[in-house]
Amino acid sequence: MRIISADVVVIGGGGAGLRAAIAAAEADPGLAIALISKVLPMRSHTVAAEGGSAGVVRDDDSLDNHFDDTVTGGEWLCDQDVVDYFVRHCTEEMVQLERWGCPWSRKPDGSINVRFFGGMKVQRTWFAADKSGFHILHTLFQTSHKYPAITRYDEYFCADLIVEDGRVRGVVAIEIATGEMVLFHCKAAVLATGGAGRVFRQNTNAGIVTGEGMGLALRAGAVLRDMEFVQWHPTCLPGTGILMSEACRGEGAILTNKDGYRYLQDYGLGPLDPWPRAKAMELGPRDRLSQAFWHEDKKGNTIQTPHGSAVNLDLRHLGEKKILERLPLITEAARTFAGVDPVREPIPVRPAVHYTMGGIATNVMTETAISGLYAAGECASVGIHGANRLGSNSLAEIVVFGKVAGERAAQYVRSARPVSPERTARLAEASATRVLRLLGNERGERLAEIRDAMMDAMEEGVGLYRTEAGLKAACRTLADLRARYRRGIRLDDRNRAFNTEWLAAIELGSMLEVAEAMAHAALWRRESRGAHQRLDATARDDRRFLVHSIARSGGDGAPQIKSAPVTITKSRPGSRVYGGAGAKAELT
Repeated sequence: MRIISADVVVIGGGGAGLRAAIAAAEADPGLAIALISKVLPMRSHTVAAEGGSAGVVRDDDSLDNHFDDTVTGGEWLCDQDVVDYFVRHCTEEMVQLERWGCPWSRKPDGSINVRFFGGMKVQRTWFAADKSGFHILHTLFQTSHKYPAITRYDEYFCADLIVEDGRVRGVVAIEIATGEMVLFHCKAAVLATGGAGRVFRQNTNAGIVTGEGMGLALRAGAVLRDMEFVQWHPTCLPGTGILMSEACRGEGAILTNKDGYRYLQDYGLGPLDPWPRAKAMELGPRDRLSQAFWHEDKKGNTIQTPHGSAVNLDLRHLGEKKILERLPLITEAARTFAGVDPVREPIPVRPAVHYTMGGIATNVMTETAISGLYAAGECASVGIHGANRLGSNSLAEIVVFGKVAGERAAQYVRSARPVSPERTARLAEASATRVLRLLGNERGERLAEIRDAMMDAMEEGVGLYRTEAGLKAACRTLADLRARYRRGIRLDDRNRAFNTEWLAAIELGSMLEVAEAMAHAALWRRESRGAHQRLDATARDDRRFLVHSIARSGGDGAPQIKSAPVTITKSRPGSRVYGGAGAKAELT
């Protein structure tokens, strides 16, 4: 096994990982920082983010507004001390990105332009047309080149964390090109591996968003928090998972059913006029819009397409000039993948899994339960999203808490006790043996059979609306699939070089554990809140469930689910109401 020594290992080359690596290098240029990514960083899923990133900048906005929108949107399951830190640091990170070269869209007078996103009182979303993630990722990637302390290991697959006595000691990875096992001997590690949307079949996530960072942390002794809260994005192209950005609605797009009726007014998001209005109709939050679709579908009011039912996302009234200026990527994607020209026709859309609000539990300093292990971005649950994330808070999250993770890891390294390379190497060899054993399986099921069965179980039992019976069935199926996985996966490719089947088999082990945590947490939470809706417990229950769920590994058995308190500082739980008598919005 090849051994590479580093002070800090950052796992994940997307926005959070790059921001963490830059922050660590700035905090201490003398550190050796290894940035591991299973794809070239420019192919990380951050590139797919379209709409923009939140940050208070307008005179009619305030940090209190951003705080209130976020806490209300998360249905009071957000940790308010963390939200407070978040909103106070968003704008400075947007300005920092600007100074590094991010081409934010501007008004004619040269000032930063911002657009509405769902659930916001005021326009607050910085954007670069509808390619915001693309430009943020490019900006962070090119900036990372300035720091000689950062060494990139592109196309290295992280297979295991080496943890002993509650401390990080190293990372075991596979060099994808050769299949060689590599031990990164380190004092601190930052997990920035993204979400786990791929445990569902209908999702907007890239094929790499498989949740293995959460699985690695769970098996190493960290805990997952609020895994039952999975976000469905209401406007995706049926059958493709291609996102029609919330920026469409932020610019004024409307949603209609098969009869041309703006049905959102029937689901607590109206009345229809005056329109547009902040936090109403199409500017409502993602969970409410996705749930409204589900009801319209049950009523038979949706449009049938070859890839499932849909409603129409209509941009035509915006005019060709504005559509092409503000939404060029959406226009191209609709034309290419749906055969629809948004300038002249509405786009068929339906909800799909988009984001995992839960993740590796951290405090506001991104520290996990394992000394020297930090987590940031979608793989983490730092505490800002609660039961429903507001659009454009996630891009801000990756830079705000990516920076914190890098700085804290660098600080930790300065005071961490030295670890024995020999002892770490022995632990890594044992880990590598387990991983390599997968290549030698002579018997077992096909990878795709278990993965497909997992996706079906999640779609059927852990979908937009859930019941106790459905969740129990999903839990039983997932337990059975994990048992079948342990009995062995038979691979066709026994080579080590570029063996994507082998890597997918390793990913599947983590996906099953993460999916099981989602299902058991959803079964435990017998109430309806935000993105978690139970047909057999339709009311919010603050008396029993104004708490986080905590999932701890049960080894080969089911995860153990417990509760943990939510930090409430200044916003007492109240009614989460949208629509109504809010002021008319001004779209600029």
